[in-house]
Amino acid sequence: MMNRKIERKSGTPYEMAQAYGLAEGSLANMRYKKVGPKYFKIGRRVLYFFDDFEQWLRQNPIVTRDSVN
Repeated sequence: MMNRKIERKSGTPYEMAQAYGLAEGSLANMRYKKVGPKYFKIGRRVLYFFDDFEQWLRQNPIVTRDSVN
């Protein structure tokens, strides 16, 4: 049997909160209000795709004086 590393493309709210420094409750509040990153439900389980989450993060950057070239 070969040992293959499986790259995860999705994560639970807990994993996303840990990875991006957010509170898990903040993600729950965003889901309730129908705002925030796109998510999927499989039964009772909530999943986010990392690509969708990062796209949402990049949608509305705060532009600072130092970031404008």
